[in-house]
Amino acid sequence: EIRRAIYTTNAIEAMHRQIRKVTKTKGAFTSDQALLKLIYLAIQNISKKWTMPIRNWGLTMQQLHLKFG
Repeated sequence: EIRRAIYTTNAIEAMHRQIRKVTKTKGAFTSDQALLKLIYLAIQNISKKWTMPIRNWGLTMQQLHLKFG
């Protein structure tokens, strides 16, 4: 179960890649607020495609807590 949770980092890395793709094409931002809005919209778009939940997340967290907590 722990190994399965670790593999979910691939999904997180994919999200970072997609956010980076959106922000990289823009040379400069007029303000921090403009950047935050762009990131917010990118995450909204990404989350529409992200439909697979993490299986047995509660069990995985319990195992991690027993091992490292």
